[in-house]
Amino acid sequence: MVTVELKRAARIILVGAPGVGKGTQAERLMKRYPQLSAVSSGDLLRDNVRNRTPLGLEAEGAMKAGSLVPDDMILRLILDSLKAKRWVPSTSSISDSQPADPSPSPSASFILDGYPRTSAQASKLDSLIPINFVVSLITPIEIILGRIAERWVHAPSGRVYNTGFNAPKVAGKDDLTGEPLTKRADDDEETWRARLKKFDETSEPLLEHYDKKGLLWTVEGDSSDEISPKLYSEFESRFC
Repeated sequence: MVTVELKRAARIILVGAPGVGKGTQAERLMKRYPQLSAVSSGDLLRDNVRNRTPLGLEAEGAMKAGSLVPDDMILRLILDSLKAKRWVPSTSSISDSQPADPSPSPSASFILDGYPRTSAQASKLDSLIPINFVVSLITPIEIILGRIAERWVHAPSGRVYNTGFNAPKVAGKDDLTGEPLTKRADDDEETWRARLKKFDETSEPLLEHYDKKGLLWTVEGDSSDEISPKLYSEFESRFC
């Protein structure tokens, strides 16, 4: 795998419908650009709850009450993570009147995963730290639905197969255990069409938010292998 060195800090958000391969693109970017790492709001939340931190206890209380974790709490988790890595000043706070002044070092580059999901959340993030590249990943809906129809899982391990491009060695069997593969309960077309429609409704204002700020770049393709070279080219023109 070719690796490329960044010349300036990249602070990135990838936006894409479920099944578009967002996770694949994030992994490929981090392998190609080793200075780039992931900051996942979901992982930060789980880690804080597991470690019983003050923020984790607050979040756990909200979830036990059946509430969504408030945006300000997620922003505090993100900011605490960036402060711990010394990517923003240690005195930074979500109540500051100006966004945190991020480190210009290429090693302070990250992909923010799981947040924001709405334009309102994006506005709140703007007040915390300046994102400098937002990628909209687009794959036709029928291609995504085709991938889901071909997806099979080994439930005990979580291993995922796809008969179209990552088929098991023996049809219907897990490669390592030989145990039968199954379909996920929610991997049906009706459920996925509803999920994709919901994504379109929430993502349109989110993308408009970043487009107005001049940060949005859109890439289309039928597969991750088609999208990746285009993404590398654009990314390197901006940061390498």
